[in-house]
Order: sequence, then C-alpha cells, then structure tokens
Amino acid sequence: MPEAATSPILPDLLGLCASVLPDLDRMVDDARKALRAQVERDGRISGASLNQNQYAAHALSWLATYAQALRQMHAWASALDSERKFGEIEQLILQIAFGEYVTQMLGGIPMSQGEMARLSDLGLFPGAYYSEALKTLTTAANAEPARAALCRLMQEREGSPTFGATGLDDELEMIRDQFRRFAEDKVVPYAHEWHLKDEFIPMSIIDEMAELGVFGLTIPEEYGGFGFPKAAMCVVSEELSRGYIGVGSLGTRSEIAAELILCGGTEEQKQHWLPLIASGEKLPTAVFTEPNTGSDLGSLRTRAVLEGDDYVVTGNKTWITHAARTHVMTLLARTDPDSDNYSGLSMFLAEKEPGDDANPFPSPGMTGGEIEVLGYRGMKEYEIGFDGFRVPAANLLGGVEGQGFKQLMQTFESARIQTAARAIGVAQSAMEIALRYAQERRQFNQSIIEFPRVSSKLAMMAVEIMVARQLSYHSAREKDQGRRCDLEAGMAKLLGARVAWAAADNGVQIHGGNGFALEYPISRVLCDARILNIFEGAAEIQAQVIARRLLEVGAN
Repeated sequence: MPEAATSPILPDLLGLCASVLPDLDRMVDDARKALRAQVERDGRISGASLNQNQYAAHALSWLATYAQALRQMHAWASALDSERKFGEIEQLILQIAFGEYVTQMLGGIPMSQGEMARLSDLGLFPGAYYSEALKTLTTAANAEPARAALCRLMQEREGSPTFGATGLDDELEMIRDQFRRFAEDKVVPYAHEWHLKDEFIPMSIIDEMAELGVFGLTIPEEYGGFGFPKAAMCVVSEELSRGYIGVGSLGTRSEIAAELILCGGTEEQKQHWLPLIASGEKLPTAVFTEPNTGSDLGSLRTRAVLEGDDYVVTGNKTWITHAARTHVMTLLARTDPDSDNYSGLSMFLAEKEPGDDANPFPSPGMTGGEIEVLGYRGMKEYEIGFDGFRVPAANLLGGVEGQGFKQLMQTFESARIQTAARAIGVAQSAMEIALRYAQERRQFNQSIIEFPRVSSKLAMMAVEIMVARQLSYHSAREKDQGRRCDLEAGMAKLLGARVAWAAADNGVQIHGGNGFALEYPISRVLCDARILNIFEGAAEIQAQVIARRLLEVGAN
C-alpha cells in the first residue's frame, strides 16, 4: 500500500486550519461581548465586577490566547510552506496543535490542575461554533497515530536544536547554535550540582556570557550593545534556560535594567549606565516587591526622602533575585509620603557593593538574608532591609519624581516576552531529558517510548513548545515594530509558563519513581518550572490583565 494512504496527516491541512480561524474569532468575540455584559456598569468596566467574575474573565483570556496561538501557528506553517520547508514533522505539529486546542476551546481549557475555562462560564454553548472543519479537527487531527508518527520523527532528529523548523532567519538560527553549544559545554554538565548545592552560578560563566554579548544583546549599538531585535533575545533566553533557568535569567536582570534606562532615563544616564550593563561590568538587579504587597505595587511603602544631594531610603523588599552579587539596583520607592497609589513612586539606579555568601550586603544602610527556595537557585533570592541607605539624587531615573510606576510599566512587555522565552527553554529541557530517558528505560522487554501513553506525552510536549514559541516570537516582532504588545506578551507568558510546567510534570511522570529522586535532573527542572507561573505576574493576575485589555480592545 502506498505510504500516502497510511499517512496520519489530514488532506489540505493548511486550508483546513485556515478555515476554522474565523470560527475561533467569532467564539472569542462572543465571549468578549458576554463578559462585557456581565461587568459593565453605566458604560464602563467595573473593576469590582470583573474581580467577582474571574472565572468568566479568565475563560475569555484563555480562549483569546488559544485563538491567537493558533493564528500564529498557521502563519508559521504558511511561511514555511511558501519556502518549501513545511515538512512532515511541521505538518504533524500544526495538525496536532489545532486538533488539541480547538477541542479544548470547545470543551474546556486547563487553567491549572483543577480549574477549567469553559464556554459555559460565559453563558455560551459549544454547539453554536461547530462547523465541518471543526468537527474534522476535533475528531481526527490529534489522533494517536499522529502523535506516534511525530514521536518517531522526534527520535530520528534527536540532538536537533528544535523539533521542527522555527521559521526564524538564518542569522537567528546561527545565534541559537552558538548559545546552544555554550549551554551544552559550560552549563548542562554542572547545572544539577549548582542546584543541589544551592550554589551561585560561577562568575566565570557570567564573564563568558558577557564576552558572548548576552548582557548587551538588545541595547542599541550607540550605547555599547549589539542592537539585536527582541527575537534574538528570545532565542538566547531559550537556549540558556534550556541549559539552566538561572543562567537564562541572568540576562533578564540586564534586559529589565536596560529597558528602564532606555525608556525613562536621561541621556546622561543612558551614556553612563548602558555601556556598563552591556559589557557585564555592572550587574543589575530589580528591587520592586515588598513583603505585604505582591503584585499590588501601588501599595509600596519603602520611602526615599531627599536630604541634600542624596535620597535616604527606608523600608523592606523581598524576593529580590541575585541581590547579593550585583552592583546596581533598579529600586522602586515612594518619594511622595502623602500618596497611597502609583503616583508617588519613583525609580532609582541605586549603586551598591557586591557581596557574597558570607557577607551578602556590605553596603552601609543595607541588611538582608537568603530566602531558601525549591528551584531557580543559581542567583539566589533575598529579602532586604533599607535603613538610612543613601542614593545620589543624580541617580533618580529620568530626573523627575513620581515617574517610577510609568517607567516600570514600559518594561513589562519585554519582561514578559523574555519570561515566555525562558519558559520555552525549560520546557525544551524537560522534553529532551524525558525523551532520552524513555528511549533508554526498558520495561516488559521494550523501551518505554514504545508505549502510547509515553510517546503521546512526548509528542504533545513538542507541539506545545512550538505553539508557545511562535506566540513569543510574534510578541517579539510586534515589539520590534514599535507596536503596543502588552496583550500579546501577556498571552505568551501565560501560555509559556503553563507549557513549561506541563512538560516538566510529564517528564517526571515518564521517569516514574526515578523522577522523584534528587539525583535525576528532571527533578530540578520540575522545581525550576514551577516559578514561571508566579513571577512577572502570577497566572491569575496575568489572566485578569489580559481580560481587561481584551475588553478595552473590543470597545474600540
């Protein structure tokens, strides 16, 4: 029998996928209208009502995220097809993605292990959206033969940077290869030991990263950087995080600090700080969160009072990543003591002396200690106390008080795109570790990868990683084009974090009891993956922000 007759790939796959996109758009539009009807009061969105209707709001967020993800997957596949690069593995990834995600949109999207986003949360009926194309995708696209075929192809391509073409240009793929080699040689062999011993990532690694240009990747050339697009940042973050999330996240510190200075700093501040950050000579850390505020930054209480030529800082901060060894803090504090909201906040470029385990905070006016954590250990987390800590007035970002929250908001797009990229790297690591183990582990006289429940898990990891990857690349392109992309970046982060956790969790499951043993790297990846759904905006906060933005967009 000819091979084509047994192929699990559906006929006219690209056309089939394209035909359902209008149905998905209609579903999202109806969901938006339904939520607006629930939360609108006197022609405006009621924040209190939106909070009371979180299930409906978050259902809208996930529906819209899935619809956007599938649209970007179709765009990715169409571009590959036009270049004659749309091979069997890419077709299977596209088909399974559409089959699974449209099925979930109709039947229920997992927001977490015990929470589903359903159309019924919005008063909508799944049957209203069924078309012949949707029926075909839900019944045939993600069938077991398709997943089995994808897993076989993955084994043939083991060692490839990605399973399936990413759609990026040759220059970005060269960058990927460079950083993948660096991670393989300098990070992967040592990451698990750093994790188990709760050790700092060695300074020698940081120095090599600086030489490779990690810290100046997207900083304009006029300020000592490389001026690469955000897509390059995604690729580098993916590959470094695939080696170890702590290494991938070192670049995040510089990315956030540079973005703050580029968007809100004076020209003098840009000329001084950006070359130092780009070269790695000055390592920054972000000092925003306080013990009792979490995501509610408008309630920050840390004070900065001008005394002569210095601001004197008093207060407490927590969950400060890589606080000890860094040289400068982007420090958010309240400069207007009479304010109780965002308007009284200012951002500072606060210099400090680097510390170590024995003396983490040698600078006068600073104290603090390490917060012991499950994962994400290579930079360490700290709580910090400020008591009489002095910052020169010249280091007030932008030179004007009260701009701190606005300046911080300008970085959220890049930070969330970068977090989505880190999540993809963690997920990729989980998949590769699980794939190797499934090939090597034998039970009942065969490799466990031959069991459908194992091969299906691996296939879905590859599919969802590509979905999250295309959503993050789309966000990066929007950012590079100067378009507002907080919605797209939020979606990329929301989905990427869930994909990373699912991949790590399934990786442990494939390992069985061994996955619960500390000696196996998948145990570390599980711990590292868990934080991605929390930092840079917890999933619940992220879904709420996306819902409000969708309602704003729908009203325009």
